Amino acid sequence: MDPYCLKKLNAERRARRAALLLTDLGDGRDRVIKEGDPVAGQLGELIGRAFLSGRSGVAEVDGRSFFLNVHLPPPRLVVIGAVHISQALAPMAKLAGYDVEIIDPRTAFATPERFSDVTLFAEWPQDVLKTRPFDAYTAVAVVTHDPKIDDQALEAALKAGCFYIGALGSRKTHGARVERLRALGFDDAGIARIHAPIGLDIGAASPSEIAVAVLAEVIGAFRARSLHTPLTLEKTA
Repeated sequence: MDPYCLKKLNAERRARRAALLLTDLGDGRDRVIKEGDPVAGQLGELIGRAFLSGRSGVAEVDGRSFFLNVHLPPPRLVVIGAVHISQALAPMAKLAGYDVEIIDPRTAFATPERFSDVTLFAEWPQDVLKTRPFDAYTAVAVVTHDPKIDDQALEAALKAGCFYIGALGSRKTHGARVERLRALGFDDAGIARIHAPIGLDIGAASPSEIAVAVLAEVIGAFRARSLHTPLTLEKTA
């Protein structure tokens, strides 16, 4: 591999951005392609599919052979709220291959006894995000029912272009949430990216059932994801 390509690829991986090393098997030349970079024709379509699937392999295009070596960041699920749903959701998400983090400033809930095998932050979301920001390979599930906590995470998730954003609460609760986000400058198209009520509609009632519905929705969003450009706020008078 060309040293320049290796350096570029490693930089993308450190930044938790997807990248692909494209090697022409005919002449051995390679180049790094970032997710979202324009590549024309059939090769571009195959590269797009490779980013979605995460699978590396050989592609035949116009009589030429290419090896597509895909590097995706490990998907991360950040749960805002150390509640009963989170206790069920965390181990299931880990089994599904997600790195899981729980954030909740309420120290009565965010305890090692309740979350013994999970990365846990008993801090406000905005404080954690200074060093562990959201990105396009992060799913965010906000479940505290406390706007002082949830809204901070939702604002950050929308700006970061997270592949999944879900929020617990009734339609009435979400209606009030929408108004608060509009007041922060987000438009309806951006706010519509929030899955609310959170989780697939399977009639879930118990915390464990809700956790199943949330994880299924996260997995579906990841496998069908498209690139979301980080949002900029509308100017308000």
